[in-house]
Amino acid sequence: MLLEQSVCDVIMPSLDPLRRFIGDLDGIVGTGDESLILAQGGKALARLVARDDWLPPSYAAPDRERYRQYRLYGDPAGRYSIVSFVWGPGQYTPIHDHTVWGLIGVLRGAEIAESFALGAAGLEPGTKQRLDAGTVDAVSPRIGDIHRVRNAYDDRVSISIHVYGADIGMVHRHVYDETGGKKAFVSGYAEAPVLLI
Repeated sequence: MLLEQSVCDVIMPSLDPLRRFIGDLDGIVGTGDESLILAQGGKALARLVARDDWLPPSYAAPDRERYRQYRLYGDPAGRYSIVSFVWGPGQYTPIHDHTVWGLIGVLRGAEIAESFALGAAGLEPGTKQRLDAGTVDAVSPRIGDIHRVRNAYDDRVSISIHVYGADIGMVHRHVYDETGGKKAFVSGYAEAPVLLI
């Protein structure tokens, strides 16, 4: 029996860190205070991405053509969702918004995040920052919601864990061109087995 348990643990990592994170988020998101959610939720996400032994392989699988977005968990009340983003070498997003608060924690590798703002002359570039493993960043319409993200590496996969203030795969959002022109989209999710949380 002990041998069977050990083999099972090697095949399927323990989801306990994710379960603890969900428990933390339930209390934090329940306050309804976005500033508190971003601050305290960011600390909880930093604890989650500080260890890299819990994400099932099915949710870390890259695609040759484009980055993947896997739904790890959706709050039954619709208050938030947790997603793993898997970036193949050199992959990147278009410039896009979220329309809800969000937290980004890098689990493996690194990402480059470029922020933008809509100004009178169109889309204006903001800061560009490198997010290494263990780093957490935040977005929201209140603090800045438009960005482009790319894998910092051209030769390996990077993975980040995102938390959003809605079921982000179903949210109507926008992609932007360099002039500030925007087009509506709904991202959806890559297919993966249902996680039993």
